[in-house]
Amino acid sequence: MGNPSFDPAWSQRQRPPRLERRLGFPEYTQVRDFLERLERLCEQRQRYPDLSFGRTYVNLTIYPEQDAANVGSAEEDFARAIDGLL
Repeated sequence: MGNPSFDPAWSQRQRPPRLERRLGFPEYTQVRDFLERLERLCEQRQRYPDLSFGRTYVNLTIYPEQDAANVGSAEEDFARAIDGLL
């Protein structure tokens, strides 16, 4: 990753370039609450991760902006903002 202080809980993948993270929660109500906070963040930033979720987890994937070939500081910043919701 570009920034050595970036949270290692996010994994950087190359084909295609992306950041991934899986979040675990004890109960579905916490998943739902997190997804509601995430929705507000995404609306504010006009940026949306790919996600899937179940009763006790959320999988997140952040792809680079359309014209970017690699994960950069914009994606890392968005990942940090998501982490701030926890």
